[in-house]
Amino acid sequence: MKNVYLDNAATTRVREEVIEKMQDALVNSYGNPSSTHSYGRTAKTAIESARKTIAKYLNAQPSEIIFTSGGTEADNMILRCAVADLDVKTIITTKIEHHAVLHTVEELAHKGLINLFFVDLDEFGNPDMGHLETLLKKDDSKKLVSLMHVNNEIGNKIDIAAITKLVKANNGLIHSDTVQSIGHYSWDVKDIEIDFMAAAAHKFHGPKGIGFAFIRKNSGLGCMISGGSQERGYRAGTESFHNIVGLEEAFIRAYDSLEEEQHYVEDLKRYFIATIENEIPEVKFNGHSGDLDKSTYTLVNTCLPISSEKALMLLFHLDMKGIACSKGSACQSGSDKGSHVLSEILSDEDLKKPSLRFSFSKYNTKEDIDYTVSVLKEFTLH
Repeated sequence: MKNVYLDNAATTRVREEVIEKMQDALVNSYGNPSSTHSYGRTAKTAIESARKTIAKYLNAQPSEIIFTSGGTEADNMILRCAVADLDVKTIITTKIEHHAVLHTVEELAHKGLINLFFVDLDEFGNPDMGHLETLLKKDDSKKLVSLMHVNNEIGNKIDIAAITKLVKANNGLIHSDTVQSIGHYSWDVKDIEIDFMAAAAHKFHGPKGIGFAFIRKNSGLGCMISGGSQERGYRAGTESFHNIVGLEEAFIRAYDSLEEEQHYVEDLKRYFIATIENEIPEVKFNGHSGDLDKSTYTLVNTCLPISSEKALMLLFHLDMKGIACSKGSACQSGSDKGSHVLSEILSDEDLKKPSLRFSFSKYNTKEDIDYTVSVLKEFTLH
């Protein structure tokens, strides 16, 4: 039995170089970054170096990078503080965002703190630009638009540059959950004048439990966690130093090898699509995940021609064969509820069939794909 990991949209294998960097930090740089002695200054210097590194690649200012525990915290901080500190009264989003965004804005709306509107979607899960413009012009309230750059389940890529221009033309603020994007696509925040972004290291071969928020300078956003002056007052608490240097190492290696690894992983996705279409002709691709021009190169979301009764055993069967993939986002895999993303775009008939997300990385091979498709074919046709 082979062991095949095709759940890289949930989390990625940590690079060896990142592990080595973190081990060195844990052993040799254990001072509190807030301490004034040499041990503390060494840690503080490394944190600020990491901040500058990330800012350089994004064409941001170091002060605009705030380290968090991951994408979920970054999303929460940005959305909640925009309401608390920036007088945002209306949030506009879609029903297929990550739950870090959806649950947060729904809670804010339930408490009566905002008016919440959802942009219409087409059959593939793309936001309707005309409807977005209508919502932006609806009234004179301060508005924030939150749309993820790359959908974590179906892989759709939105035109974030065009959306940012539209939002800015209507005096709104724009936030994007870029957790599936950072480390896989280049960004220039001076070219795309987005206000806020969220990222997580474990999506690009870094450690779990660390990420960052991009917060545009002079935005007026306040802190969500009080207690100290760390992270320029945005986030109190002793910094997770070893994780921050791990994030920096993963970030550097992701961007220094971006073109090479993108080409390799994109070739794997292309091969997966061709192979599964050849072996299981009735397979469908959800959203735009089967279109390399309109979706991320890192994942496909497949709808398989299997009855709902037989589908109950599919993930178990794949796991027994050593294959790791996902029926939805990792954040909801322990839930009996179906995918909130697929429920918005699939027909009732297709919702009864199993949909699986396969996501790829530099550590996968075409042999992995051949094995996976052969197992799927055997299960589907017998």
